Amino acid sequence: MKQVKPSFTGAKTLCALALVGAFSAQAQAQTSVTIYGRVVAGVDFQTNAGPDGKGTKWSAANNQWGTSMIGFKGTEDLGGGTNAFFLLESGFNSTKGGFNGTDVSNTSLFNRRSYVGLSSNSAGSIKFGKNLFINNDIWFLDPTGQQAIGTSVLVNQRNWPGASNVIEYTTPDFGGFSAGLQTSLGEKAGSMTQGTDKDGRKDGISLVYQKNGLELRAIYDVIRDTNGKYTNVWAHSKEFILGGTYKFDKLKMFVGYENLRAPDATAGDPDRANHYWIGANYDVTPQLQLVGAFFHVNANNGTAGAADSTSGGGGNANLYMAGVNYFLSKRTMLYFDVGTVRNSGNASHALEWGQNTGVSGLSQTGGYFGIAHSF
Repeated sequence: MKQVKPSFTGAKTLCALALVGAFSAQAQAQTSVTIYGRVVAGVDFQTNAGPDGKGTKWSAANNQWGTSMIGFKGTEDLGGGTNAFFLLESGFNSTKGGFNGTDVSNTSLFNRRSYVGLSSNSAGSIKFGKNLFINNDIWFLDPTGQQAIGTSVLVNQRNWPGASNVIEYTTPDFGGFSAGLQTSLGEKAGSMTQGTDKDGRKDGISLVYQKNGLELRAIYDVIRDTNGKYTNVWAHSKEFILGGTYKFDKLKMFVGYENLRAPDATAGDPDRANHYWIGANYDVTPQLQLVGAFFHVNANNGTAGAADSTSGGGGNANLYMAGVNYFLSKRTMLYFDVGTVRNSGNASHALEWGQNTGVSGLSQTGGYFGIAHSF
């Protein structure tokens, strides 16, 4: 994860946060404002962690169990069942004190979310600004809750990006059914698909059904490159996600499938991938929860694609994960998670998201433990 060095810009960021907090009390005269957040920190260890695929590394862990963040949200009742709302949220590195978001190179003030919108019980909601991309709804299908060892690992975070310049609509609930639509504008003159940043236009739709412990989700989205093409299966591609969960008594079961396609990929690079997973959460007691999951990816049927540090390569990989969550209170939790990734000869996936070793056929084992506190 990229570290942020202290700078004058960082000082201005902290001052801006302080000002937002200072004025929140005054804002409450007009709207309901809440300050919320989470701090996660601990220790991380991995085998075969060096650039040559050798050596064990011990390091501080800050976002492995979940993102450390601070946010401000508010609503105002406009009458007739209509509300105005806003949300400002920034992820940060708890062990370094620097700001980072879903895109770990993003050090802007509100690097996760910054949007404003209107909602109605009968018409749904619309929002404008910056948000997590619509495929982040995979969180509901991830037995780990999108931990560093979770659904994003074997697809190199393709299912966990942010989105700027967003227009987003969510329908009301219709007997358990709901849907979300999102577009992230590329903002390039003369084109509806190209972009001026690292991505072109992004579009997606998410469908949900929830009833009696059953939850089913289908997500389809596209992320184009700056030229409006689908050139990298792990970054600029077409994605389809289908999965569900079912909770009965103390057990919650998870199953999911993800398909990625990049029809404009360079010859020799993977242009398609299939990702599968199953998992479960089991509440032994109200305080103790067990987590287990298995993930598998197959890129180009395991036969093609160069393995390098930026693509994850082709081939097959299996990821195994087991964890324990122990709740000291409603806000404070201890966590301990372990896992291993097993790559085929053409694959080079690391054990945790955001870390690529670039060593074909590498296997890694490791884990992390620490404390998560929400406020």
